Amino acid sequence: MKTVSKYSLFQSIGITKNFPGVRANENISLSVKESQIHALLGENGAGKSTLVKIFYGLLQPDKGEMILKGSKYSPKNPKNARSSGIGMVFQHFSLFEPLTVLENILLGLDQGVNKHEIGLKVSELSKTYGLETNLSSFIGDLSAGERQRVEIIRALLQEPNLLIMDEPTSVLTPFEANNLFSTLKKLSDDGTSILYISHKLQEIADLCDTATVLRKGEVIGEYDPKTISPKELGEIMVGQPLTTPNRPKKNKKQKALFSFKAKKVEPDTQFGMTLKDIDFQVNESEILGIGGVAGNGQEELMQLLIGEKRKDSIFIEFRGDDISKLNPRKRRGLGIAFAPEERLGHAAVANLSLLENSLITDPKDRFSDYLGFINFENLQSYTTSVIEKFNVKTTGFKASAGSLSGGNLQKFVVGREIEQSPVLFIVNQPTWGVDALSASNIRESIVEITNAGAGVILISQDLDELLEITNRIAFLSEGTLSKPVETSNAVVSDIGAIMGGLVEKETE
Repeated sequence: MKTVSKYSLFQSIGITKNFPGVRANENISLSVKESQIHALLGENGAGKSTLVKIFYGLLQPDKGEMILKGSKYSPKNPKNARSSGIGMVFQHFSLFEPLTVLENILLGLDQGVNKHEIGLKVSELSKTYGLETNLSSFIGDLSAGERQRVEIIRALLQEPNLLIMDEPTSVLTPFEANNLFSTLKKLSDDGTSILYISHKLQEIADLCDTATVLRKGEVIGEYDPKTISPKELGEIMVGQPLTTPNRPKKNKKQKALFSFKAKKVEPDTQFGMTLKDIDFQVNESEILGIGGVAGNGQEELMQLLIGEKRKDSIFIEFRGDDISKLNPRKRRGLGIAFAPEERLGHAAVANLSLLENSLITDPKDRFSDYLGFINFENLQSYTTSVIEKFNVKTTGFKASAGSLSGGNLQKFVVGREIEQSPVLFIVNQPTWGVDALSASNIRESIVEITNAGAGVILISQDLDELLEITNRIAFLSEGTLSKPVETSNAVVSDIGAIMGGLVEKETE
C-alpha cells in the first residue's frame, strides 16, 4: 500500500483573488503533501483555474501566501514556477500551431539545450507513458487529443516536484487514461506530488489520495475519495443531488433524416487521417454515437459533416435533398446546428462578446428586422436565456467568450446550439471539461431535443457518455467507421478494446 508523507510539499494560506464583479477565490488554504496525488474539485466557475494559475505564477493573489518546500513561494511568472519545481498541464492548449511538436517542446526549455538529446528523451517519455506522437508533426495538424499528449509530455520533461494537471484526461480514451494513471502513480511513488483537477469523479476515486472541494470560490472541505462514493463527492461539489438522464425514447415511426457516404477521402495535410468506407444514417428522434481514440478521423469527419470541407467523393443527404456542396451557413439555414470540439477560435470567437457570438451563428436572421437591422432586444433575450438555462457563470452577455472558464464556454457553445431547436444537432465532445451537474444538464438537453423529434450525431471519447444516452453506437478506427449497433446490445469490454485499437472487429 502506498504511503503518503505527512510533510507538506506545498501550502496555500488564505489565498484571495477578485476580479471586477467576480469573487474567484476567498481565503483558500490547502496542503499538498510529499508524494501525494491531491484532487482539486469544484463545479465550473468554482475558482479552480484561477487558483492554480496563482500557484503557477500566471496570476498574483490579492491576499494570502504560499509555501513550497518549507520556504515562502511567490512566483512572478511561470518561468519562476518551473525553476522552483512546479509544472503544469493546461486544459486549454498553450501550443503554437505553425511549429512542430519538438519545436513546441524546445520553447519551454532553456536555450542551448541539445535538440537531439531532447528528442530522444521525449521519444522515451512518449513510449513509457503511452503518449506516442510524431515529433515532426505540426501542431496545427494534430487532433485535440494529440495536442493534449504534447502538453503532458512537455510538463513531464521538466521533472517537477509538484505537477499541476488541469483536466488531463478530458480527451483521452480509457486505455490512454489508464496509462497516464500508471505514470502518475509511478511519479508519486518516486516523490513527485500531483495536484489533479478533473470532473471525472470515478478517476478521482481510483487515482487520488485526498480531495479538496471548492464551491463559489471557497473551500467546502477535504475528503478521502476512497471512503466516499463518486456520486456523493459530486453532490458535495455542486451542492445538490445528481440525476442520470435516460436515453431518448425509441420512436417506431421515426424517419430517415440524414445520411452520409464516403468511400475514400484523403486528408488535406500529410498528418491528417484518410477516411474510408464511411456509411451511416441518422433518424429522427435518435442519437447516433460515434466513439474512438483521438486522432482516428473525428476532426476530419466533423469538418465534412458541417460543411467546412466539401469533397466530390462524399454524398450527404438531409431530408431527401443532396446537401453535399452546401457551406456551413447554408446547412445552418436548413436547421442543422453544430458544436465543434475546439471551443475558442472554432466554436466561439474569443474577443467577441457572448452576444456577438450568438449573432454570428444565427442561421435564419432571427435577430434582424425587415430592413436588416439587428434587433438587440431579441438577441439579448436569447443570449441571456442560454446563459441562465445552462448555468453559464459569467458577468453577463457583454462578457467576451475568452473571459469564460473552459467549462463555462463549453456550456454556452452547446447551449447556444441546442436553443436553436435544430432539426439535426452535430456535436463533438459535448461535455468536455464541464462539471458533473453541467454534464448531466447538457445530456438531458440533448435527450430533450431528441425526444422532440431532432436527430443527433454525438462524437465523443467518453465511453460512459456514449453508453448513457445514445440509441446506436459506432466507432472510428484509423479512419474507418464500424457498423452502428444498438447501444443496449453493445458489450462494454468489446467496445473498450475497439476504442483502444486492440481488436479489429465490429461491435456485433
